[in-house]
Amino acid sequence: MKLKDLGFWFRDFWAEFRREGSGLVGLALLILFLLVTIFENPLLPFKEANTRWRDITYWQDNPINAPPVWTNLFAAKKAARTANLERGTRQELTNAEGETFVTESFVYHFKADKAPLDIIVHSTLAGSVPLTVEVQRPDGTTLQISQRYVEYDSPTPVRFSVNNDSKDSLFAFLKLHEAQANLSRISSGSIRSTEILFNKAREGMAASFESLKGDYRFTIKAQVLNREQFSMDDTRLVVTGSVSGLLGTDNMKRDIFSGLVAGLKWALFIGLFTSAVSVLIGVFYGIMSAYFGGIVDTIMQFIYQIFVSIPLLPVLIVVSAVFKPSIWFLIGVMVIFFWPGSVMTVRSMAFQIKEETYIEAARALGAGHRRIIFNHMAPLLIPYSFASMALSVPSAIVYESSVSLLGLGDASIVTWGQILHDAMLGNAILNGLWWWVIPPGLAIAIMGMTFAFLGFAMDRILHPKLRTR
Repeated sequence: MKLKDLGFWFRDFWAEFRREGSGLVGLALLILFLLVTIFENPLLPFKEANTRWRDITYWQDNPINAPPVWTNLFAAKKAARTANLERGTRQELTNAEGETFVTESFVYHFKADKAPLDIIVHSTLAGSVPLTVEVQRPDGTTLQISQRYVEYDSPTPVRFSVNNDSKDSLFAFLKLHEAQANLSRISSGSIRSTEILFNKAREGMAASFESLKGDYRFTIKAQVLNREQFSMDDTRLVVTGSVSGLLGTDNMKRDIFSGLVAGLKWALFIGLFTSAVSVLIGVFYGIMSAYFGGIVDTIMQFIYQIFVSIPLLPVLIVVSAVFKPSIWFLIGVMVIFFWPGSVMTVRSMAFQIKEETYIEAARALGAGHRRIIFNHMAPLLIPYSFASMALSVPSAIVYESSVSLLGLGDASIVTWGQILHDAMLGNAILNGLWWWVIPPGLAIAIMGMTFAFLGFAMDRILHPKLRTR
């Protein structure tokens, strides 16, 4: 088929395809998926989600099992949202005693009805540094919530958690306002620091939370003892809210939306690569079976019957359990069992094509088997395999998800099946964590629907017997 002929074929195909409503819907969804894959990095809230999906330290600042932020729209009391404050106000001050301090201040505007789960300070420090963390509340009270001394020869990341490291300081603040009778029932270890910090100062604040809304100024103050050794860089503040992200978090504090975006390219790759390779193998297998005929066709059909009668899922489960599972291994096994899907359709069409006069003419002119198969028969039959290719994509995605759901998938990559497997292990359904189960399940269903729409539309166009017009 020449390039000009291919152009004519595509124009005729598009004229028919655009009349298929389901096909256009499938095409629009496929384009959307491809755009998300292309622009994955800007869309990812957590840029290293692909490489550090199972690294607990990467997600440590997120809340655990937090619902999506938009659930606040349906809640009577609004929860604090997770926020990252990366740009503070930096100053260098010298007091009357000649001591030099470097400060970094962050303003957090608190407007929720529920306190954040934690406030986390990150910085990279070097040298011998007395470090103080202070917070100025909207009511004018200034609290020193942490004081420590760090000593590092080289720049080293430092992490400070208000909820874990400020219990004693905030319990001392609580004792200034709470009745002694109430204090006897609690201790510094039993309080949640943020519920004291963001609470109105009053008697009874230990028993109930009343939101003190307004601007909270957090100041990280480092004393400079040795100018040549001292450094304080990359200081930032993380507010860990009880709602987080577009799709919430799981029990390892991972952002579900980042997992879905990172897994999209693998779903497309698994589906498209597996279906393309298996359908091409099936097309040429069917052509050769019909072309050579006789004993060759009998033997090839016997082999075909063996493969088509073996159930794939049990085979995938067994081989994944026996061998080390990898994405390439799973794709290879699926290709081995997917190729019979298009054989019989192509074989029946190839029987008709090989009797055409131009095939007889090619033989008379001395054309070999390879030239006839690849130059005359395959170009006519490959376009008809596109429908089979599209229809086999959902099967490949579902099979990989099924194997991953059982814990036998490739754990080194992020796939939707892996997310569902972790949700199953984390008892997501029993714990009411619907945002951990529904989004990946829905994504698999929509991906399957996309290629099913494309496949059915192409089937009606490319196979004349299915035409209704």
